[in-house]
Amino acid sequence: MMRVLAFLFLLLAGTSTATAQVEEGIVAGLSQNRVSIDARFVGSEILVFGAVKRDAPAPEGPLGVVIVVQGPNEPVIVRRKERRFGIFVNAENVTVQEAPTFYAVATSGPFDEVLTVEDNAARLVSIDESVWVMDTDATDNEQAFADALIRIRENDGLYSRQESSVRVSQNTLFDAAIQLPANVTEGLYQARIFLTREGRIIADQVSYVSVQKVGLERWIYNLAHDLPLVYGLLSLAIAIAAGWIASAAFRMFSRT
Repeated sequence: MMRVLAFLFLLLAGTSTATAQVEEGIVAGLSQNRVSIDARFVGSEILVFGAVKRDAPAPEGPLGVVIVVQGPNEPVIVRRKERRFGIFVNAENVTVQEAPTFYAVATSGPFDEVLTVEDNAARLVSIDESVWVMDTDATDNEQAFADALIRIRENDGLYSRQESSVRVSQNTLFDAAIQLPANVTEGLYQARIFLTREGRIIADQVSYVSVQKVGLERWIYNLAHDLPLVYGLLSLAIAIAAGWIASAAFRMFSRT
């Protein structure tokens, strides 16, 4: 009798362990891996889609999906304006060491339910975790400057948090659309996808999107950065020529 009970206990334990160890991975893609910025660029859309691959039936509980599209990081100096003698002047300033030029977070449900605080801090998923300020003695409230930067870029459409915007079908398929505004910065963008169970990350995948100027915009950008003197002289010549043409046209119309 004891052997039978022991056998049943091992069988149940083995089944429970197999269920708990169901591995889930990601098979995902992007609608485009290259975004071209030209004179007609008014923004673009990146569709992130994919499926969950498993080696066994899906475990119980809802599946959480978090999608992050992040632009290249850059340091930013944030200044606080104060009114002195009737005018606003720059007062304190703080250098934000790491600030993504673009950041969009899309989730399959409320953010706090899809991802735990610990995993968010460890993977730097949310907007406030991705903007990093070095502690200095210059001011007592560095976080206020980071919050100001986030607020400004949210108003410009560069930072966004889109809760419950990821569609999940049959606990396997998922997709979400991320909008890139017209004022995006060129560079290499990351598209990170996280799968979660009970708020804990169980799998992730990273893809990349290249955002680059093309055509005349690319040529002007390269000229301004590689040959600034030539760019300045050319700009001056164009301004003089445009002024002369406008003046000649005005004289001609005045005579007629």
